[in-house]
Amino acid sequence: MSVHTIGLGGVGVPTEPTEEDQSILDQVKEQYKAQSGTNPGKFKAILVRTQSVAGTNYFFKVDTGEDTYIHARVFVPLPGSEEGPTLSSFQANKTKDDELEYF
Repeated sequence: MSVHTIGLGGVGVPTEPTEEDQSILDQVKEQYKAQSGTNPGKFKAILVRTQSVAGTNYFFKVDTGEDTYIHARVFVPLPGSEEGPTLSSFQANKTKDDELEYF
């Protein structure tokens, strides 16, 4: 369980990503490439928020290189599930200063 979560259903405050957070994001990079039709030169989490549901939603602000950013929502099922992280949705054309919000 991540340290950035708050009450069930609530979205935590934005925090700096941990190595574990980056690892989760790395696992959905291929899904992002397939869904977006792009191949980012970089895929580095710079901010993360989490929401506890039947698993965890991660909201990432991602540096995709060349001063471009996306916001990505990744669902991680509860431990014991056979499934890995899933890229639920993303928002393109973000800036470094755009607020990372629930979407």
